[in-house]
Amino acid sequence: MSNLLFDFTVDKVAQKVFITREFDAELSLVWDAYTKPEILDQWWAPKPFTSKTKFMNFEVGGRRFYAMVSPEGQERWSVQKYTSISPKTNFKMFNAFADKDENLELPGSDWDFNFSEQNGKTKVDITIYNESLARLEKMIEMGFKEGYAMQMKNLEEVLASFSKRP
Repeated sequence: MSNLLFDFTVDKVAQKVFITREFDAELSLVWDAYTKPEILDQWWAPKPFTSKTKFMNFEVGGRRFYAMVSPEGQERWSVQKYTSISPKTNFKMFNAFADKDENLELPGSDWDFNFSEQNGKTKVDITIYNESLARLEKMIEMGFKEGYAMQMKNLEEVLASFSKRP
């Protein structure tokens, strides 16, 4: 077990989730893992689910349309719309479930990702704001914390595999 920081806090009054996660990898690699579909798809879904990006353009006003796919092949689609990008330090997106034709299921949530590097470790601070308390509570009931912890473990393994490459 690593001694890398993983903090997950829910503030129901503010309708926010705060996640802080440290990775034993350089910032540019962690940034790429969050912003390039070929790497995102390796870790964004908790096992045994997989992530499948249909398209992604990482730019302000751009979006990622992807599905989490169950072992039985069931797809749960989502859209992430990028609202702000400061390369290698921050990006913000609006996230919502959708159907296979990209029709959004509102309300969604606003995600704010902050990246920083210190002593060869990269810290990612994430704030997720849900405009609906009911949606936040449903996320938590559906196992969001456990699922996100699995995703972070997946990402740690992906980052480790990159650092082992020649």
